[in-house]
Amino acid sequence: MTAPRAIEAPIETDAVVIGAGPVGLFQVFELGLLDMRCHVIDSLPGPGGQCVELYADKPIYDIPGTPACTARELIDRLLLQIAPFDSQFHFRQQVDVLQRLDDGRFRVETSKGLRLIAKTIVIASGVGSFQPRRLKIDGLDAFNDTQVFYGDADARAFAGQRVLVIGDGDAALECVQRLVEAGPQRAAEATLMHRRDEFKAAPDTIARIAQLRATHQLQFIAGQATGFEQHDSRLTALTVMTPDGSTRAVPLDALIVLTGLSPKLGPVADWGLALERKQLVVDTERFQTSEPGIFAVGDVNTYPGKKKLILCGFHEAALAAFGAAAHVFPGKAVPLEYTTTSPRLLRALGRAGTPVP
Repeated sequence: MTAPRAIEAPIETDAVVIGAGPVGLFQVFELGLLDMRCHVIDSLPGPGGQCVELYADKPIYDIPGTPACTARELIDRLLLQIAPFDSQFHFRQQVDVLQRLDDGRFRVETSKGLRLIAKTIVIASGVGSFQPRRLKIDGLDAFNDTQVFYGDADARAFAGQRVLVIGDGDAALECVQRLVEAGPQRAAEATLMHRRDEFKAAPDTIARIAQLRATHQLQFIAGQATGFEQHDSRLTALTVMTPDGSTRAVPLDALIVLTGLSPKLGPVADWGLALERKQLVVDTERFQTSEPGIFAVGDVNTYPGKKKLILCGFHEAALAAFGAAAHVFPGKAVPLEYTTTSPRLLRALGRAGTPVP
């Protein structure tokens, strides 16, 4: 008789940050400076939030001390900045349960079964939990994560396959370009599809796609998906209606859909926190919500004078960290220290040998 499987105890941590966009990542830094370790949860496949998903390679000009950088570069720099704190990331999942325990801490459970116990929560989920826009074709979901993929994918995973990519933005065009240019591990056949032969990507990316099409390394189809064909429980083709009203079957081994993201407030709306126009109401001293110990920073919150700018979110994260410290270290004074002069902070940042004035 097989022994019953032991149920793992929840992971205990100081803080849980919900959202791994730029403000969520900087929140990790500010918490780390105050000796709080955290776990970060995001519904997307990786860090970056909407700025990477929607405008990864477009320039940002209003980050202090940085005349210009792309969204992707900003996220890379933030990840490098928080590296000393060794935070744990949990992607492709959302927080389904947020509940206060009798001892004042919070129970957190995600859509993938992750269980955490935290002393404080910081919600940095932007305009909501981003979910990929899916093709509305009955029965297609049966092939999700085996032949149908929503979100960017490693080109090497499709070596030797016939791959159809749907979309008109940077993500779709860059994805199909990688499929073609993956060297020995490239796709056997790569096809890009959009309802019309016009794109919303960066000019350089569009130009490169045009070159690949001109040299017949990449195929393009104008049309909309209407159905699919299968054989022996395998997806074999997508049925496409072209602009002239005719229908054709496009043979494929894999389908990658990159038609954008749909933000949804999601379970946040069910946590009993005060909301105003689908945003969390916070104070401007600590950016605490209506529930003590739960904070909200970035685009998810609202208060008089609120401006939805990344740099404003950074300011909110700094004050939220001090507010969170009062819950993680009750009764302990939290002095203001400076990274330029504090030996403790320099040690925390791995710069213990840096001279202090």
